[in-house]
Amino acid sequence: MKAILVFVGAAFLVAMSMGAHAAAQTQTFSTSAGPVKITPLYHASTLIEAGGKVIYVDPAKPAKLAGLPKADLILISHIHGDHMDPDSIKEISKADTEILATPTVVQTVTVAKPITNGETKNWQGWTIEAIPAYNLKRGPAPGQFYHPKGRDNGYVLTYGGKRFYFSADTEGVPEMRALKNIDVAFVCMNLPYTMPPEEAADAVKAFHPKIVIPYHYHGSDLTVFQKALEGTGIEVRLLEWYPK
Repeated sequence: MKAILVFVGAAFLVAMSMGAHAAAQTQTFSTSAGPVKITPLYHASTLIEAGGKVIYVDPAKPAKLAGLPKADLILISHIHGDHMDPDSIKEISKADTEILATPTVVQTVTVAKPITNGETKNWQGWTIEAIPAYNLKRGPAPGQFYHPKGRDNGYVLTYGGKRFYFSADTEGVPEMRALKNIDVAFVCMNLPYTMPPEEAADAVKAFHPKIVIPYHYHGSDLTVFQKALEGTGIEVRLLEWYPK
C-alpha cells in the first residue's frame, strides 16, 4: 500500500511539474476583445484561451493534457499522429466541444466538421482561415511528398483585431509568404518533414509578422533561425515545446 501511495504521489508531482512548466511558457497578447493566452504544450500541441473559451490546436501525445480545461473548439491540421490523436481529442472533449479539421481527418475523427484550404469560418468571436500547408520538394521518395498540396491546413485565427498564424507542417509555400497583417506566427522547422531554420526564416521575412515563435522544431538549431531574422524588426520568441 505504501509503495502504491509513493507511486501515485510521484506521478502527481510529475504532472504538477509538467503543468507548471506549461504555465511558465504561456504568452499573453492584448486584443480589442480582451487578452489571448497561448500556451505551448508539446511539439505542435497548443492551448489558446480567450473570452472564457478554450481552443486546442493539434492536441496529441505526448502532450500532458490531464488537469487542463476542456475544449470548446479543437482544430486539427492533418492526419499524422503527432497532430491527429483520437485519444487526446477524447480526453479534452466535452458534450458540446466543436472540432474543425481537414476532410481527411474527418474520415477518422467523424464528429469533426470539415474546413478546407482557403475556407473561412466564424466561431464565438473568432475568424478561422484554413491556409494551405504542404511540401514543395521534400518527401519519402521521388515524386512523393510528406504533405501533399491540398490535403492539410495551417490556420490563421483572428480575435479582437489580432491575427495568429499556426503553420502546421509545411515548407515556405507561396500561400504562407503571401500572408498579410500577421501579429503572431507559429512556424514549423524540422527535417526531413518540413523545412530547415534557414528556409523558415526566409519565408517569415516574406510575410513579416510582428512576432514569430518557432514550434514543431524537434532537432532544429533555433539559433540559426534567430540569427537569420536579426535586423528585420521581427521579434523572435523562443519557447520550450519539449519539456524534459
